[in-house]
Amino acid sequence: MQRESWDVIIVGGGSAGLSAALMLVRARRRVLVLDGGAPRNGVAAHMHGVLGRDGWSPLELLERGREEVARYGGVVRTAEVATAEAYTADSNGGPGFTVTLASGERHAARRLLVATGLRDELPELPGLAEQWGTGAVVCPYCDGWEVRDRRIGVLATGPRSLHQVQLLRQWSPSVTFFTNGAELDGDDSAGLLARGIAVERRAWASVTADETGRLSGIRLADDAVIALDAIFLGPRPVPNDALLTGLGASTAPGFVDDAWVDVDATGRTSVPGVWAAGNVVNPAATVPLSAGAGNLAGAAINADLIEEEIRAALAG
Repeated sequence: MQRESWDVIIVGGGSAGLSAALMLVRARRRVLVLDGGAPRNGVAAHMHGVLGRDGWSPLELLERGREEVARYGGVVRTAEVATAEAYTADSNGGPGFTVTLASGERHAARRLLVATGLRDELPELPGLAEQWGTGAVVCPYCDGWEVRDRRIGVLATGPRSLHQVQLLRQWSPSVTFFTNGAELDGDDSAGLLARGIAVERRAWASVTADETGRLSGIRLADDAVIALDAIFLGPRPVPNDALLTGLGASTAPGFVDDAWVDVDATGRTSVPGVWAAGNVVNPAATVPLSAGAGNLAGAAINADLIEEEIRAALAG
């Protein structure tokens, strides 16, 4: 099947991918954005802490971003990418990439940016998945204000949970830390007690909801129910980095010692011609941070293309 050629293919149409695309199309590059259509924050009704867009729907932000990229001639498509392969594009040794879609359609590009985000791996707790993004969330800075002075529960899901529960005490005096049977050391217990944070050591059994489906609390193993208005937790972030590792990108220990693709300050990976930006390489990146990383990666990719064009011109 004949390949259609682009300057840059961007896999992932979230804030990182679209921000990079906007930089590149304004630099008169021919850009294709391929998006799977399932943004990580798509379950959230609103996003917060985004300057100038606080309270917007994240889906509305992405819609506006697609319109902006298209305004400058960029192409954004909903498509699943099956594979990406590298090849030598020219006699000067410049990189090139072939991207194959799940449909079998193929595209070629001089540079590749992967901005495929991550997926949140939730603990096995019945009822939790149904509340994810509404009654159960991860980021105090994103959602703490909306539940200020209300009943907040924090699930102990990892070593950062203690920081999370102490952080949430800033938004409400009614915070309960659910340890699911785990014991705390003396200093941690003292710190929680000192700030008036309740500790619930009984094992959790399920997340409960009212007749409308709204979160109502946590049912414990002994059938007691603790009424709550919000649950915060730290799910395990799993990067959607199969394209990057398939191309041979090097990794390094990252969040909770899992392996994450290693990038420089601009998002450049160890594979010549391949960049990565957003949650696929940084689990802590919020919408503004992801957009900023995409902006920087887009500019770096354009500069790299210019360097290649200079070498080609000198070679005659």
